[in-house]
Amino acid sequence: MALIEVENVTKIFGPDAKSALTRYRAGLSKEELLAETGHTLGLADVSLSIEKGEIFVVMGLSGSGKSTLIRHFNRLIDPTDGRILVNGTDVLQMSIRDLEKFRRTTMSMVFQRFGLMPHRTVLENVGYGLAIRGMKRSEREAKAMEWIEVVGLAGYENQYPTQLSGGMQQRVGLARALATDAEILLMDEAFSALDPLIRSQMQDQLIELQAKLGKTIVFITHDLDEALRIGDHIAILKDGRLSQVGRPHEILLNPADDYVAEFVRDVNRARVLTVDVVMQPPRARLTGENMQRALDEMRRLGERYGYVVEGDRYRGVATAERLEEAVAGAGANSQTLYDVAETGPTLAADDALETALPAALETDYPLPVVDGDGQLMGVVSTREMSSVLTPPKAANTPGTPAAAPAHAVEGEEKLAS
Repeated sequence: MALIEVENVTKIFGPDAKSALTRYRAGLSKEELLAETGHTLGLADVSLSIEKGEIFVVMGLSGSGKSTLIRHFNRLIDPTDGRILVNGTDVLQMSIRDLEKFRRTTMSMVFQRFGLMPHRTVLENVGYGLAIRGMKRSEREAKAMEWIEVVGLAGYENQYPTQLSGGMQQRVGLARALATDAEILLMDEAFSALDPLIRSQMQDQLIELQAKLGKTIVFITHDLDEALRIGDHIAILKDGRLSQVGRPHEILLNPADDYVAEFVRDVNRARVLTVDVVMQPPRARLTGENMQRALDEMRRLGERYGYVVEGDRYRGVATAERLEEAVAGAGANSQTLYDVAETGPTLAADDALETALPAALETDYPLPVVDGDGQLMGVVSTREMSSVLTPPKAANTPGTPAAAPAHAVEGEEKLAS
């Protein structure tokens, strides 16, 4: 079961939202609803599942409903219709007391404009949520200092917010949210007020903290590059409706509609997409030490290159030509398959394609993808990489593979020669 389940949440703003909801259910569009009733449709039947321990990004342009949605999670806003479950508990059924406890212990929020109290020091700001819980001063200051150190602000604990840069103030806001040890962090345009360099640094730190702490983070942004960089899953909203939910590569490669396709059209795919998106199993996976058996397997498959493994550990690439020479001279030496395998460049699954493609173009065979333990995970060719780097032309329907660019064809011709 997902940690957070959003089920058909609809929000209508206005004095008689329930009546307007009936009119909307009867078929009025957002524009007609506003014109006929004076009510605004903020969200329309939005459903999401957010898994424990992931960064889930909700993105869209101004007015798309993304900030409205996140405020439903901790009931800063109540929906007109629908349900929100957190750990299986319906947040909308919580009493005021239960909701206050929920906000203090389960779900913390980091705002765009930092939300710091100017008359309190960094230490006092970070420990504020703990003070509300009634934690003793010595304990909360010790805990607050731990998180101040985590976000890289040790030495600034006695400074006031006005003495800090924007990026440092946002780090204070992040430390304050983390100090409550909440399971879920809600981050509403948390980095959008920062300069580009500081913003990039904060994104890096968020990814590092997530890997270390395993928090569940719901992150709101209007910036697609930011969403693609940090999100495990991305939900795209338009006019209060959900256009698509998916992993970054799914949204880039298979946009659900014209709106999403236009959104992702100018994205630098080589920088966003990684090797694991296009990695394939090697056709000729060679095991054991017997060269004749390996050569027979390559001939059966019609392959010029084979990938030699010992157990699962990658040992190198063997060519049919090299194996034929070694087998012909087998009586004169005691070589094995491992001896004739040649080491060469390898890739990691999380390498960006902009790094991997030049390396692949310099080799005559699909590059092996090897994990941190030296195990062969798959192989990647220039054609596989190039096929996902060009977005579909306007005439294509969403998800239709685009034609590979010229250099991809050249690369494949080189592999086939």
